[in-house]
Amino acid sequence: MGDDLNDELDLKYFKKRLEQRLEELTRDQQTIAPVELDQARVGRLTRMDAMQQQAISKAAARLVEAEKSRIGIALNRMKTDDYGYCMNCDEDIPEARLRVDPSALTCIACARATEGA
Repeated sequence: MGDDLNDELDLKYFKKRLEQRLEELTRDQQTIAPVELDQARVGRLTRMDAMQQQAISKAAARLVEAEKSRIGIALNRMKTDDYGYCMNCDEDIPEARLRVDPSALTCIACARATEGA
């Protein structure tokens, strides 16, 4: 791992995109009200629907937290000149992949291996 990749990548561009996405996620998180169950006021089917909505809301919140975590890791890796290198195999992450997802922490091969596991 050297500075060659980081010299080629427009780190300011990727940092700006990561920071904007982090702000967007934080703002969206603050505007979403949690689904509450009021078992005394709703019927059985409505309660089941509310429980389903609550489960979906919790799952979405977990996904947001995971994305925020990836963004934080990517921003920290920029500070240590590790951004753009796969966390698993230390190979370059193609710039095209980073343009699609600037918070990508692994190369395509390692991502596929993880998904298949």
